[in-house]
Amino acid sequence: MKKYKLGNLDCASCAAKIEDGLGKLDEVKFVSVNFATASMVIETDDMERVKEKIHDVEPEVLLFEPDNVKAEEDQGVLSGNKRTIIQVFTGLVLLIAGIIFKDLLHDTPYHLAEYLVFVTAYFVSGWGVLSMAVKQIIRGQVFNEHFLMSIATLGAFAIHQMPEAVAVMLFYIVGELFQDIALHRSRRSIRSLLEIKPDHANLKVDGSIKEVSPDDVRIGDVIVVRAGEKIPLDGIVIDGDSFVETSALTGESVPRRINTNDEVLAGMINQSGLITIRVSKLFGESSISKILEMVENSSTKKAETEKFITTFAKYYTPFVVFGSALIAILPVILFEGAIFSDWFYRALVVLVISCPCALVISIPLGYFGGIGGASRRGILVKGSNFLDALTQIGTVVFDKTGTLTKGEFKVSGIIPENGFDENTILEYAAYAEYNSNHPIAKSLLESYDSGIDSSRVMGVEEIPGYGIRAVIDEKEVLVGNDNLLHKENVGHEKCDIDGTVVHIVVDKLYAGYIVISDSLKDDSVSAIAQLNKKGIKTVMLTGDNNYSAAVFAKKLGITKYYAGLLPEDKVEHIEKLLNDKSKVAFVGDGINDAPVLARADVGIAMGALGSDAAIETADVVLMTDSPSKVAEAIEVAKRTRKIVWQNIVFALGVKSVFIVLGIFGVATMWEAVFGDMGVALIAILNATRVLKAK
Repeated sequence: MKKYKLGNLDCASCAAKIEDGLGKLDEVKFVSVNFATASMVIETDDMERVKEKIHDVEPEVLLFEPDNVKAEEDQGVLSGNKRTIIQVFTGLVLLIAGIIFKDLLHDTPYHLAEYLVFVTAYFVSGWGVLSMAVKQIIRGQVFNEHFLMSIATLGAFAIHQMPEAVAVMLFYIVGELFQDIALHRSRRSIRSLLEIKPDHANLKVDGSIKEVSPDDVRIGDVIVVRAGEKIPLDGIVIDGDSFVETSALTGESVPRRINTNDEVLAGMINQSGLITIRVSKLFGESSISKILEMVENSSTKKAETEKFITTFAKYYTPFVVFGSALIAILPVILFEGAIFSDWFYRALVVLVISCPCALVISIPLGYFGGIGGASRRGILVKGSNFLDALTQIGTVVFDKTGTLTKGEFKVSGIIPENGFDENTILEYAAYAEYNSNHPIAKSLLESYDSGIDSSRVMGVEEIPGYGIRAVIDEKEVLVGNDNLLHKENVGHEKCDIDGTVVHIVVDKLYAGYIVISDSLKDDSVSAIAQLNKKGIKTVMLTGDNNYSAAVFAKKLGITKYYAGLLPEDKVEHIEKLLNDKSKVAFVGDGINDAPVLARADVGIAMGALGSDAAIETADVVLMTDSPSKVAEAIEVAKRTRKIVWQNIVFALGVKSVFIVLGIFGVATMWEAVFGDMGVALIAILNATRVLKAK
């Protein structure tokens, strides 16, 4: 899939038509057009055919590569609308002049001078709307906002309501101008989220510093980051120490101390000292690159509300046109004394009021604002459908290690049995695990600091969910959990031991066990409390033994937990919890829990900085190690949905009232303009609130 920017995309219905038209092409496998960001994501084998179709549907819309529109985006909203501002000013002067002429010539109705001024004012204000309506009719696209405005205003001219006809066109373009300003602000706010992308890297070459694009830096290259600069690529600090700001990635404002050998990520800002970094990932594979891709492509996965409104608008406009026609004709036929011009005027008022702009624009903008607001807090949501799903969460299932606990394992006890000593069983365990990247393996190697002679290891076999089988000094060594002992029928006395336990077996003889200690994260207890307060059930799944799981569950305040689970067991437990009444979220580290993340209604990856597997698999990615972000993500989702529904109820409610007033002859064209553009503007401004942190 590839992303493009769409120039001159100035109406939400245009975006819907482009998406609908392209979706019908055989050459297009996937397409999503986002009016809120004026962008399109598409997968196609024939881009020329796509360009032709866009030109057929909306000739004024231009297609740009993302890198070619910076100048257009940076252009001020007022400078970009000079023509419209001149149009508004001229139209307003002519409208005032026309009203003065009308008063002066009240004894001579239908005077040529009156028509001359009002017709000129009408074409100055509404030429763009009229020409667009004609072009769309020629292309067979009759029912749209331009058609509604044209019919309504031309009808007003026909019944000699010329000032109101001009006013409708004038206020329509004023509304469009304010709408464009509001959208510009929203798009600028959303773009600011994506400006965390570093624009250059200081590459160290033969002792000198060369400024290059981050895309040109290779793995193993050395870069220098000065105070105040963004770190351009993921890597390891090889010289210097400093404080880095991580708010762009994690939403956390507290600076983090970094020293030599610490890992740093692209997008962090170096606040103080000069640091030298050895690059560990290409820019395209870095966390920041994946974050940018996620935020930009989030519009491709639309909520059901968005899909419904697009479909609703498609059938709503023809319904309004035919309904207005009935309002104009039926009373004259059915009621004696009904005056056609009076009911025709009422029908025109209803036409103006009924444009669905407020809904079609504000709802996608609201969802995208919600995704952008969540990103600012270090919560990445892959689409508005997942925002909606978060509001329906009834159960949150947590993995234990690395999610609720720190995953910082340390050897806290070595208990030998059957004649073995502490050093021997630690040595066997370290040799068996020396190739593993698992946190428990690392803790064993840290505790055993005598160095590893790999020639002593003849073979290593991983037994998923159980442990490792290795041949060390020609002896068969088993290292793993209690389930491994039962699987291999190895006799042992204790099964329930406090903490994470690694058992060691040498040539079928039980040699003893090593106790590995872990601790809860600082906010784990409060995170569970927050969810319980919201009425959301919490469940813990772990591969640890039942005794250890019970101890942690009690500390956390979790009443339901399942222990001694293999990865496939976790999937089975998730499936048992799935139901039609509410949705189930699974929170894991995103590396070992990929199957469960994929199976849950909403997969949430915890502490995923630098974790490619987490970003790829999960529906929601939390960029910190804080479990409390789960409740925060749900809160953001609920706030977004609340604002979206506020707009739906407000727009439909106000329009319904004005339609009724219009039918009964109370509302005039002046009120109709507010019922259309005023409501749209208020709805857009309300939608932008979700971008701001609460």
